[in-house]
Amino acid sequence: MEKTPASLLWSQACSHLQSTLHADVYSRWIGVIDAIALSDNTLTLGVDNDFYQSWLEENYLPLIQDALRAVTGMEYKIVFTVKAQQFEESPATQLKEKRSIRERLTARKPDFKPALNPKFTMDRFVVGPSNNFSHAAAMAVAEAPARAYNPLFIYGGTGLGKTHLMQAIGHTVLANGKARNICYVTCEALLNAYIDALQKRSLPEFRKLYRTADLLLIDDIHFLAGKDRIQEEFFHTFNALFDSHKQIIMTSDRPAAEISGLEQRLVSRFEWGLVTELEEPDFETRMAILQSKRQQMNVDIAQPLMSFIAQHVRSNVRRLEGALVRAVSFASLTRQPLTIESLQHLLRDTLEQEKQEDISLSSIQRAVAAHYDIRVADMSSTQRPRSIAVPRQVAMYLCRELTPASLPDIGQAFDKTHATVLHAHKAIKGRMDVDTDLRRNVHEISRKLGKPVTV
Repeated sequence: MEKTPASLLWSQACSHLQSTLHADVYSRWIGVIDAIALSDNTLTLGVDNDFYQSWLEENYLPLIQDALRAVTGMEYKIVFTVKAQQFEESPATQLKEKRSIRERLTARKPDFKPALNPKFTMDRFVVGPSNNFSHAAAMAVAEAPARAYNPLFIYGGTGLGKTHLMQAIGHTVLANGKARNICYVTCEALLNAYIDALQKRSLPEFRKLYRTADLLLIDDIHFLAGKDRIQEEFFHTFNALFDSHKQIIMTSDRPAAEISGLEQRLVSRFEWGLVTELEEPDFETRMAILQSKRQQMNVDIAQPLMSFIAQHVRSNVRRLEGALVRAVSFASLTRQPLTIESLQHLLRDTLEQEKQEDISLSSIQRAVAAHYDIRVADMSSTQRPRSIAVPRQVAMYLCRELTPASLPDIGQAFDKTHATVLHAHKAIKGRMDVDTDLRRNVHEISRKLGKPVTV
């Protein structure tokens, strides 16, 4: 049988596709296509049913167009059509075939939509001075998604409740019926899903999953830093959702402007809506958190023990709750009365971590940046104006004075060499003898860090 121009063209494209696609993928999705007609640079391709048609249009159309361009050097418009059946199938046979195709499509679609943690609800989020603004913003977004603040960007240190607050919005929106399609994903899972989609040539499916969400919750968005391709993908996803008036909520361990390696166009979009910070809880809030946790666990623990935990575990809520669980478990398992001395021994590792984190390199950088009103990112930048160079040297000096970190370790924290750190330490130490303002600033910063240096 003589081949038509359409079939000849399609045969060339198939040869190219067969060399680039996995054999199973080619036989399942490309091998079933027939060339129907070629007219005015429009190639009409026939498939057996509408399921194949919609799937190929969504997932393989660009790939087929690329193949035609590669073998002919020309642009072709592709039109899919359902071929006329050669014989009448029974309704049962048609239903069975449609179900089989639907199951195959569903099986190919990975699950990128983890369930919300049932414990992360608004009523379980303890509000205090360190988080009341963030909580109020979250409530406003939950009551009016994409109207109050879009996007909502929540940042803060590890274990301060960012994920809890974000998922609590999801629970509230779901309960109020404000959105049908709620998608929560960590940035790491988003990246893995993107890589998987690239490998399986299923980017259209990946895009459809996230760009059709009514409420998109992305945890730890700072993991986008330095990953250009996923940043490009998320840029378009963000635009698609924002333009469709869909709510976007993100969490990060730092402000968007301080995420090194993040494209400026993403930074500006992340700051379009409301940016809010979760700070370390004060003593009263920590006590309230422990009281709430104790009620949830339905246990009894003496008030002085609660106060000891709240007084000494300050850095994050997760560690605070962990200390309480450990204390209660010890008392329950040993059936011995818990005293301050035994609690101190039981939590010795946690208390030691708290001491180390109090004077970490990053905490010194944050304290110096806040004192001089510059960005933390400036600490590791290549900029050298005096307004940045002096605070950077002060931070290096304090890291050397207040921590046991080596010169190379300090240099790594600033993206500088150990020689630069040594020079900064000598320069600040020498200038403090004659510069009273500098001496006062160094003393004030170290005092805020809880370990005043002798100057």
